[in-house]
Amino acid sequence: MNHLSALRMNSSWLLYGFRLLMAAVAALLLFLLTGTVVPVNRHFRQTPDGVPIFIVSNGFHSDVVVPLRELRTHTDWLQKLGQPTWTSQFGRYQYAAFGWGSEGFFLDSYGGHFPRLSTTLRAALPGRALMHVGFYPAAPATGPRVISLRISEAQYQKLAQLIQQSFQADSVGKFALRNPAGYTSHDFFFRAGGKYHLLRTCNDWTNRTLGRAGIRSAWKAPLAASVLYQVRRAQRD
Repeated sequence: MNHLSALRMNSSWLLYGFRLLMAAVAALLLFLLTGTVVPVNRHFRQTPDGVPIFIVSNGFHSDVVVPLRELRTHTDWLQKLGQPTWTSQFGRYQYAAFGWGSEGFFLDSYGGHFPRLSTTLRAALPGRALMHVGFYPAAPATGPRVISLRISEAQYQKLAQLIQQSFQADSVGKFALRNPAGYTSHDFFFRAGGKYHLLRTCNDWTNRTLGRAGIRSAWKAPLAASVLYQVRRAQRD
């Protein structure tokens, strides 16, 4: 076999490998996006006068927003977060937002920047996660990216338990604060459990948390739009 023939054969194998990779990626994307339209807890119905929660998205990421204090279930998030100075700072606020995600992606977003390509590519592989916590002075205004639901006390208790379990506790059992400041003066980052990767994303966390709490969700939700699609169906039923 001469040099030219060997070169052509290598090129053919490279082209075949590239096409195979693209086919695998397309199949994975189809699998993930198909999961958007398959509901979990399809028989979920809102509870009249139940606990108000909100699913909030910025187009890429999704958060679960819950009452800062929920009297019926005796849930006080300021107390659970274990930061004494926050009581005076956020004591008059009404809601708290929780979102799980990639440490690198979150921290590379400071200053309103979209994370670098290298950070985005690294996030596809298993890496450390953070919980992003924010405070709302009032209920978020509903809109295309903000959906409200009323859930039962039992569902809310389960939801609160799942959110708590997503934090990584320190040596004395308290939530471990990662950064004393977030993107603004009213949001913060805590250490989180689990590993972030391509198949376990921020939106997957939101979706799985809702589903495990008995709330309608998607079978798989790779995108924020996937989460909102099923929650919006829950709101209409």
